Amino acid sequence: MDPSQVKIPPMKDLTADNITENTIIINSQGPDRRLQYLLERLVTHLHDFARETRLTTEEWMAGIMFLTAVGQICSDTRQEFILLSDVLGLSTLVENINHPKPANATEGTVLGPFHTEDAHEFAHGDSICSDGKGEACLVRCTLKDTTGAPIANASVDIWETDETGHYDTQYADRSFPDCRGILKTDDEGNFWFRAIRPVPYPIPHDGPVGKMLEMVHRHPYRPSHMHFMIIAKGYDTLVTSLYIRGDPYETSDAVFGVKSSLIIDVGKVEDPAVAEKYGVDANDWAINYDFVLVSDKEARELKLKNAQEALKALGSTAQVLNGLPVADLD
Repeated sequence: MDPSQVKIPPMKDLTADNITENTIIINSQGPDRRLQYLLERLVTHLHDFARETRLTTEEWMAGIMFLTAVGQICSDTRQEFILLSDVLGLSTLVENINHPKPANATEGTVLGPFHTEDAHEFAHGDSICSDGKGEACLVRCTLKDTTGAPIANASVDIWETDETGHYDTQYADRSFPDCRGILKTDDEGNFWFRAIRPVPYPIPHDGPVGKMLEMVHRHPYRPSHMHFMIIAKGYDTLVTSLYIRGDPYETSDAVFGVKSSLIIDVGKVEDPAVAEKYGVDANDWAINYDFVLVSDKEARELKLKNAQEALKALGSTAQVLNGLPVADLD
């Protein structure tokens, strides 16, 4: 960028008292009002954090080195920054802000760092897990909208760990997607498949995020759960999980993902007729759940309402454009 073509406000004699306002000014020269607002609030809160904590040079450098280490351990199959966001509660906060749900809809939760784009598509009744991965489990679900109407031809992406608590991407010799798959809902909004009973497991804790948890005396475990991402035309995408009731980590999930409405009871199939219909053993585990999606229109309206109420509560003068706060240029 040619400096002669950019009008830069003069800055000199910067101090702890005026650095924030000057940083905001120089970051506000571009045309993107949303970017202006994001940078203004980021700088404000970041500088206030340093002032409030009287951040030392040593602590600042430790933070820099920590973030450097987080980036260095990232790979195609490991996203340590998402993990960091998860354990700080940021992922749950962003999910709740961006995908609000009315009381009669299925709540969302964190995506987590183990979703992939290479899952195979399966037919109803197929097993998404290869043989010997855990205790067999029949999963039967329905998908409806908030009026109770079934949603057909929706894409349902499912993933879970094996019985050792590892996702397929955590194995160096991974040769194909396992314990994950995609199904389509039928004309009545139903889908069913075979999987394994979920087990609790630790998030990867051999890196910088794990060291941080250890320093603050937190465990790295997640309760037993199965992930779902449901996509349907005209509906807000749902990223959620089902958690097994009574898990020892139900109330201390390392990534703050558990919500009461997503905790389910898991029993045995038992009914011989059901076992025969779905080609499973009566002693297999069974999960049943009714998912409810929110329409795009409902989600937009609720997101706008929540944004306006939140800004009013904060006393903010920011304007709302397309449902998001932007810099107030008046």
